[in-house]
Amino acid sequence: MGWRMSSLGLAPELSLGGFGRSPQNAVRATPRVPARSAALSPSHDDFEQQLKPLWLRAQAGDEAAYREALRRIVVRLRSYLRRRMQSLPDDLEDLVQETLLALHLQRGTYDASLPVSAWVLAIARHKLVDLWRRRGRQEALHDPIDDVDEGLLSQSQPEAGSARDLGILLAELPQAQRDAIVLTKIEGLSVAEASARTGASESAIKVQVHRGLKKLAALVQGA
Repeated sequence: MGWRMSSLGLAPELSLGGFGRSPQNAVRATPRVPARSAALSPSHDDFEQQLKPLWLRAQAGDEAAYREALRRIVVRLRSYLRRRMQSLPDDLEDLVQETLLALHLQRGTYDASLPVSAWVLAIARHKLVDLWRRRGRQEALHDPIDDVDEGLLSQSQPEAGSARDLGILLAELPQAQRDAIVLTKIEGLSVAEASARTGASESAIKVQVHRGLKKLAALVQGA
């Protein structure tokens, strides 16, 4: 089955056939570094200095460094998104987990010449705009969120390893959680449409998505 991956921050039309480990040779776009890299907080210089060595070690296969990098990123993501989601507080934690999953799946596309924090922020902004679009907040789509260079996001399809990685993670979920996430986050159906497709109530779909994303995030962080 070819699943659309734009909702998870990946290139569209990425097929999820097969299983395996993370991509090591994903094709990278040549990003344009913005004149002023957007920050996750006013202290982003210190944050970047602490994060980048961890991330580079993680990219080289250091699992402990990867877990610590993700732990630091999650704290900053939660703070960053909370300030921009005051009208959607119930969606905050799910969006944090979705962003974390997208970072995990796209980690092979990171360019070591770029600030890690700016790359993280570009993906977080992409997720936030995608949420607004799903909620029909067209006016918010034109609001300046940050000075974020969209070139920091890969413009090419990651290699199939990303899809295999997602397949492995999804296979760890109970069927109801997996179905709810596939329908709403991958196929892009609304909660109402997913409810009609599965026969489950809308509230049940929301609960399964929330629990599933939380479980996926725990798997990504090695919990």
